[in-house]
Amino acid sequence: MNHPRIIQGGMGAGVSDWRLARAVALEGEMGVVSGTALDSILARRLQQGDPGGHMQRGLDAFPDQAVVERIRERYFRPEGTPEFHRFSGTPMPVVDPPRELQELLVVANFLEIYLAKEGHHGVVGVNYLEKIQIPNPASIYGAMLAGVDYVLMGAGIPLEIPGLLDSYARGEGGEINLAVEGAPRSEAFPLRFDPATVLSSPPGELKRPGFLAIVASNVLAKTMIAKASGRVDGIVVEDHTAGGHNAPPRGTLQLTPEGEPVFGPKDQVDIARMADLGVPFWLGGSRSEPGSLEESRTAGAWGVQVGTLFAFCRESGFLPELKKRFLQAVEAGKMRIFTHPEASPTGYPIKMGVLPGTLARDEEFQERKRVCNIGLLRHLYKKDDGTIGYRCPAEPVEAFVRKGGSAEEAKNARCLCNGLLSAIGLAMEYAGGYLEKPLLVPGEYLESLRTLIHRTGLDYSAADVVRFLASPAGEQA
Repeated sequence: MNHPRIIQGGMGAGVSDWRLARAVALEGEMGVVSGTALDSILARRLQQGDPGGHMQRGLDAFPDQAVVERIRERYFRPEGTPEFHRFSGTPMPVVDPPRELQELLVVANFLEIYLAKEGHHGVVGVNYLEKIQIPNPASIYGAMLAGVDYVLMGAGIPLEIPGLLDSYARGEGGEINLAVEGAPRSEAFPLRFDPATVLSSPPGELKRPGFLAIVASNVLAKTMIAKASGRVDGIVVEDHTAGGHNAPPRGTLQLTPEGEPVFGPKDQVDIARMADLGVPFWLGGSRSEPGSLEESRTAGAWGVQVGTLFAFCRESGFLPELKKRFLQAVEAGKMRIFTHPEASPTGYPIKMGVLPGTLARDEEFQERKRVCNIGLLRHLYKKDDGTIGYRCPAEPVEAFVRKGGSAEEAKNARCLCNGLLSAIGLAMEYAGGYLEKPLLVPGEYLESLRTLIHRTGLDYSAADVVRFLASPAGEQA
């Protein structure tokens, strides 16, 4: 495969949307759509009246219009406005997903990839999280139905996904095994997706996209290549400075005086050993300066993955006002990125931009009434009666404890589902007028972003980022 040198990070939910992925692909690099929460994003965009008509254009291209009409009937409100936030909910992910959810997942992922690839021949990928298992089979099928070029996956060890891609490419259904807390290793919990449950006439074969595993260590990279259920076409290696979730430090967790995890030499990737694995790899995390691309390629990498610079460009899904405030703080040297060891329901450390009015600040976090109404990060657990239960550290503490969780685990957990949707203008409003607060999860290395701002100003494009990354070290503005 003729892989691009630059991978635009798949930042969810909806930050790396079809507009951003398309803009990067038009520059000859890999634009990546975040596949996280696309069912909720589509439903909420439709309820806001679909400004610009882009969702309708994508829906019109879907191969089964009977499915589309059911979705329009459920969610589309032609009188909606971007200020509408009293959204009707979508089905929460469960081990036996209802047809309504399966249809919405397939269509939403198809639509996002279709729009990202519309009108050009550039390379478009989609990013999913292994930690969010239940939506993945239907979501991946929808993306493949639209001809996605790459599937990227991290936040776990996605050994089963390459084989799932192979099954779909043959025109077959496929399955993964769900992780269930409290269940013995010998007990399997398969989740199967059959295209015929959504489409009246599924296509016989689909293009098999390339698969890139996102890992944080040489050991995980080697494991993916040796044990995956199908072909692994490349590896993205993210270090602990990258945005979003980070792999926990190896060994005993230690915290700085400020309360951040301490990463040490064991958490560094040996690039020479990566090159020995014999597959293309990209380096992510603090690889965003002019010259970083050339330096990475000289060290043996195919290229770099960059998130934060793209996250705040003109085409990204963040609310314009949030972008402006964040970039102004970066320009002034006042933006702090905090790696919180307990804020994510996944149990992984997560980066948070400490910006007033966001859930990174304790004042806003404590003000929010805990509610779990999207459920992407709920943990599956085996109940005493043998059935499967669902619990999330970010749900009401008493509910989490009642289901066997600990109050200590729940104490600092933020609702990422609602916080991330709020950051792209899809915040839920509740009775009494409370509007969900946003959450920003950028990478900690901001010097390259400050340099880019000095060159281009606060309003810059994805094309500006690609040119910046391709420029040699030491190039002046």
